[in-house]
Amino acid sequence: MLRATLKLSKNQSSFVPLVANGFDGTIGNTPLIKIKSLSEETGCNIYGKAEFMNPGGSVKDRAALFLVKDAERKGLLKKGGTVVEGTAGNTGIGLAHVCRARGYKCVIYMPDTQSKEKINLLQMLGADVRPVPAVAYENPQNYNHIAKRYAESTSGAVWTNQFDNIANRQAHIETTGPEILAQTGGKIDGFTCSTGTGGTFAGITSFLKQNVDDIKCYIADPPGSVIHNYIQTKGTIGGRSGSSITEGIGQGRITMNLQPDINLVDGSLYIPDEKTIKMLYRLLDEDGLYFGASTSLNVVAAYELAKILGPGKTIVTILCDGAYRYQSRLFSRSWLESKNLYDKIPDNLKKYVVLE
Repeated sequence: MLRATLKLSKNQSSFVPLVANGFDGTIGNTPLIKIKSLSEETGCNIYGKAEFMNPGGSVKDRAALFLVKDAERKGLLKKGGTVVEGTAGNTGIGLAHVCRARGYKCVIYMPDTQSKEKINLLQMLGADVRPVPAVAYENPQNYNHIAKRYAESTSGAVWTNQFDNIANRQAHIETTGPEILAQTGGKIDGFTCSTGTGGTFAGITSFLKQNVDDIKCYIADPPGSVIHNYIQTKGTIGGRSGSSITEGIGQGRITMNLQPDINLVDGSLYIPDEKTIKMLYRLLDEDGLYFGASTSLNVVAAYELAKILGPGKTIVTILCDGAYRYQSRLFSRSWLESKNLYDKIPDNLKKYVVLE
């Protein structure tokens, strides 16, 4: 048998990309990125799982694929059917991609507080986007409840229920967790990320806790969420207060995705918006990394966990998505001033605030 040979110069990589079978085949197997500035400062190896490199641009591509496959496997979703979800954006974008690739319609209910870039992208992907007023989960008019009622009243429609459908969590038990373990060679001391549905944190934590001795897993939490208080008080759900510039994270309850693994959590880190915005601009300036606010919050948490665990440790977090979905806000002086954050950005970094 004749075999082709590939001759590489000394400057070329020996890596040859796999051939992917459609959109679905390109989800996952994202690299770990070492965040040099923070690693050097802390004496740790701080890595981010580059989930913005998924084909739909975020970590939620993984959940979207597993949610759709779960509905197919259960016989709930048939050819020409409709996928319905309530989402702050990224799960909807992942679902819109997957639905286009697998031949389904997609209806997305989302809070009207989300960025225009996300809404535009969903519409460009062919989703039927239905923004509704942002109200608490307990309110019957919450976007998740509206999505459920629409699906139940529409023939051929299925509500994928990302917050409480544990197929979301399973995506990260089967894919993200094993990838992180392999990429670190099993030498990982800490993992942290924020939670919205809880699927990413819970799935990865569940897998790592079963396979790595003494790993510490911390939830990162923004203002307006109750998870930090729940962890600190060992089980008390307090009232929600305040708000955050982050989108898609923070929670007012313990979701079914998070519930099975909540007792595995070693601690929590409360990350105010001031730290998030400073880190966002620092990463751009020092590392050339262009992230959204939720990703920046995760990196702050990894930085703080590194200081808790001490030098020589390996910490991993999730780089959820890029900044391009939020640029009209995060790089706008008027928007930053409306959130009292413009003055929190160091003067030498304000050069990146290019929008009025």
